[in-house]
Amino acid sequence: MAEMHTPYSSLKKLLPLFNVFLAVSGIILIGLGISIKCGDGALTRVFGLSSAYFLHISNLCMVMGCILILLSCTGCYGTAKNSRGTLLFCFIVMVIILVVEITAATVVLLFFPVVKDLALEHSFMTLRKNYRGYNEPDEYSTEWNLVMEKLKCCGVNNYTDFSGSYFEMTTGHTYPRGCCKSIGTTACDGHNVSPQVIRQQGCFRKLLKITKTQSYTLCGVSLGAAVIQ
Repeated sequence: MAEMHTPYSSLKKLLPLFNVFLAVSGIILIGLGISIKCGDGALTRVFGLSSAYFLHISNLCMVMGCILILLSCTGCYGTAKNSRGTLLFCFIVMVIILVVEITAATVVLLFFPVVKDLALEHSFMTLRKNYRGYNEPDEYSTEWNLVMEKLKCCGVNNYTDFSGSYFEMTTGHTYPRGCCKSIGTTACDGHNVSPQVIRQQGCFRKLLKITKTQSYTLCGVSLGAAVIQ
């Protein structure tokens, strides 16, 4: 007897491909979450709690990615066993994840301007209060030195952020050695503010550019995974 072609039988033939798409989108979400969580610890500590929502969303990406991979495995099982109940369960969970992904993308887009203003104020105030110096062992100063050297910048807005700060009051220097273009030169004395000696541009704009790129990446991947689903 010839096999009857029903909507269910036609859909069943497409389910293996659909499960592959689910697994791929899950792997992408996990990879994105890990890269943000592991690669931007210093960035989040410098920006403070105002930017910690990126880490929360990266955790959410990893959780959703794991669920999608498990969901694809469950879908393969349901297809092999011809279990409509299992496939219905997969469909319901997939719809829930779809809503979460769209919500996460919306939250990132809506909250980014607010986070930007909070991060600027927080990073400026904490730099003036907590930064100790170039060779100081505390974690905050170490992270800021790393950011200034890596991004080739000085302070939050510019090198004048250190004027009147705890750093200037304790060392008598206008800026730390991390601001210098060449740390080992005699011109890098903490007082010479010539643009040939120090990097006068602040770090916030460069940090903001990195954060904005991550925000749009999160939105793009979340919406891309939603389209795949």
